[in-house]
Amino acid sequence: MDSPAETLVVRSPRQTVSLLRNRSRRPRFGRERERERDPAAAAAAAAGPKPSEVYGFVGSITTVIATAVYLAWAYTPEPWLNSLGITYYPTKYWAVAVPAFVMVAVPLSLLAYVGSNFLATTPPTSFNTIFDEYSRERATMIDATEQEEAERPIEPISDMSIHHINSLMFPN
Repeated sequence: MDSPAETLVVRSPRQTVSLLRNRSRRPRFGRERERERDPAAAAAAAAGPKPSEVYGFVGSITTVIATAVYLAWAYTPEPWLNSLGITYYPTKYWAVAVPAFVMVAVPLSLLAYVGSNFLATTPPTSFNTIFDEYSRERATMIDATEQEEAERPIEPISDMSIHHINSLMFPN
C-alpha cells in the first residue's frame, strides 16, 4: 500500500503523460464492454463501412466518370455524336475555354490570397511584430538534470525576446 507521503505527491504533466502512455489497457464502459462480452455484436458493429469511405468511393467514381464523359465529348467529332443520337451538347469552344479558365483562375486566386495576407500583416518595421499588449515574458530557465526536467511542470506559453532570437540566429 502507498504511504500517505507518496499519495500526496504532485506530479508534473510530463510525468502524467508518460504514465498514461505506459498503461497497458484502459477501462471500457457501455457499448465497448458489451462488445467484449458478445463477439457477434462486435462483428456487426465493425461490418458496416464508414461514411467517409463511402463518400470517398462515390467521389472517386464520379470524378472518373465525369472525366471520361468530358474527354469523349471533347475528342469525338460532331458527326459521330449526331450519328449516336446525341444532339444537345455545348460547343467545342467550351472544351478549351473551361480548362483554360481554371488554369488561370486557380493561380490568380492563390495570388490574391497571398496578397490579402500581405496586406493584413503589419510591416516588418512595426513594433507590433516584436511585442504587443498580449506578449508574455519568458520565465528564467535554470539548467537541470534530466530527472529534474521530467518532474518540473510544463512552462506556460511565452514569447522570446528579440535579443534572444538575434543571439541564437547571429552568434557573434
